[in-house]
Amino acid sequence: MATHPHRWSALAVVSLAQLMIALDATVMNVALPSVQHALGLSDGDRQWVITAYTLAFGGLLLLGGRLTDRLGQARAFLAGLAGFAAASAAGGLATGLVPLALARAAQGASAALLAPSALALVSVTFTAPRDRAKAFALFGAIAGSGGAVGLLLGGVLVGQLGWRACLFVTVPVAVVAALGTRYLPSGPPFRPRMAPGGPGAGLDPPGVGLDRPGAGSDPPGAGLDLPGAALVTAGLAGLVAGCSGAAGQGWASGWTLGPLGAGLALIALFGWCEARAARPLLPPRLLADRARVGACLAVAFAVAGMLGVFLFLSYYLQVVLGYSPVRTGLAFLPLSLAVFGSAQLVAARLLPRCPARALIVPGLLAAAAAMGLLTRLTPESGYASLVLPAEILLGVGLGCVFTPAISSATARVDRADAGIAAAVVNTAQQVGGSVGLALLNTVAAGAAAGYPAARTVALVHGYTTAAAVAAGLLLAGAALAAFLITTSTGGNP
Repeated sequence: MATHPHRWSALAVVSLAQLMIALDATVMNVALPSVQHALGLSDGDRQWVITAYTLAFGGLLLLGGRLTDRLGQARAFLAGLAGFAAASAAGGLATGLVPLALARAAQGASAALLAPSALALVSVTFTAPRDRAKAFALFGAIAGSGGAVGLLLGGVLVGQLGWRACLFVTVPVAVVAALGTRYLPSGPPFRPRMAPGGPGAGLDPPGVGLDRPGAGSDPPGAGLDLPGAALVTAGLAGLVAGCSGAAGQGWASGWTLGPLGAGLALIALFGWCEARAARPLLPPRLLADRARVGACLAVAFAVAGMLGVFLFLSYYLQVVLGYSPVRTGLAFLPLSLAVFGSAQLVAARLLPRCPARALIVPGLLAAAAAMGLLTRLTPESGYASLVLPAEILLGVGLGCVFTPAISSATARVDRADAGIAAAVVNTAQQVGGSVGLALLNTVAAGAAAGYPAARTVALVHGYTTAAAVAAGLLLAGAALAAFLITTSTGGNP
């Protein structure tokens, strides 16, 4: 099979879009105090600036994945870019909570289409083991380090240009990515039947245009499983909403238990319906692959631990050590560099030649060890003596997790299922991050509140307790990955 002649240019375009999504997940966190002050938001209302985005993103991902398969990856990618740019501009112009929250929700909905189409494009463009390993090393490094870069960028933009710049900055990025879509492999989605020769053997030849009619598309009248889409969207939104509520109300609150219970019930009903649907939104065959399930769980646990670090280390650096937002963002830079370096120098080189779990499991164990270091934090620890070594160890570990896990989660699927497979791993990231962030924030706040000491000492005790729980989560992820991921190699599934 001929390889796409512009595959590396295509990867640059897709990676730019992925960086935009990763940045947006954290850049507004730094801007939130300025947003609250400028728009006069109450403490109870300010969370909607973040929650509106996460609810739409997490709830609509599976629908976005199936739309990607129906529209074709390149069409869906361009539509997602256009929506994201328009929503970002609207948010930057917002004058109150309601228009800002609506714009953030529109960003999340666009990201729910853009994220699976971007990952699916990488999956179907790079099928040769060596090229696939290099491509997913770059993509995984961006996914793993983009959040830390967002903290740095947010601090700089808020300090120099104001909070609105955090929204406007994505508009030119989206425009540049849209101009580069001519390099993407294009064509309509393929029929859900494996072509001879295994995954990817039926890819469109280079140069096929977006306007080629019908070949390989769903038969006339085929539906989108709208009942399934409604169930899973509402269920995932309930989980994200419940976890977001736990961060402020606690796990025993009705604002937490109600949405969580409803979300779990709706997802269970979704699973029951999908097993009986003629054309399910999420084909059960995708979850019958235990390696894919293990890879998604590894990503979920890794993101849960990573976002927890961003949360309590950000507060440790600013509240305890007195760092400015810009200096705090710079302090996270070694973590981003470690993730990128590990993905490129270790994971990309080993992935074609060794089992995926031989990278994922040690990576999660190294991340857990980094959390163990952070359990030793004190108000006098400082940055260089403890935080910096923990960041580097965490980055090295996560760089060995994201690359093989994302590659394994999207491997062994026909092109017609590439979008929904990408949406599954993105959903694992989103739900894992929401649950982990709420859990670790609640643990830190509860431990600090019940600790009989001065405020600063109590705060640090909360952070170290959360670090211990994060270490436990990462160890659990390592155990699950070791048990479930059994494919021969990450680069040649």
